[in-house]
Amino acid sequence: MKVIIVTGTPGTGKTTISRAICRKLGYRYIDVKKISREHNLREGYDNKRNCYIIDEEKLCNVLIKEIRNQKNSVRRKNFSGIVIDSHLSHYLPKEYVELCIVVKCRLKILEQRLRKRGYNKGKIRENMDCEIFDVCYHEAIENGHKVLIINNDYKKEENLRFVKKIIHSLP
Repeated sequence: MKVIIVTGTPGTGKTTISRAICRKLGYRYIDVKKISREHNLREGYDNKRNCYIIDEEKLCNVLIKEIRNQKNSVRRKNFSGIVIDSHLSHYLPKEYVELCIVVKCRLKILEQRLRKRGYNKGKIRENMDCEIFDVCYHEAIENGHKVLIINNDYKKEENLRFVKKIIHSLP
């Protein structure tokens, strides 16, 4: 069973890509937001950024357990893999992950998406800076992941054909 993580700056299209991969390849989808709520991984609330603070170490421990559980249930349910969707997924140790997909998009598109979500100016600026400086990509590389960059400006089907080809080439 393959484990694919999908990371990137909020608003780049991680969930769209993740769910499309799952539909196309019959993979199981894991939503880290849901897991962080269910397992009470929130350490507090950041009023400035208007978001919860997640304990990354606890998150990794829960995700590792989830991967192990999925590997056992995958055999019974005929899934060939799982996709973990989160801008924090690249913190998972590389030994649990076959491929890390970093989703990117043009800054103008990203800014529009973040405004539509109701992000304040400071949070938009911070996320734009993360995208400009490729924070998720560099952190994924530092963690030793095999990284594939997907530019979400293109048509979804083009990206999916490319991703499907890469995933099928994995050992």
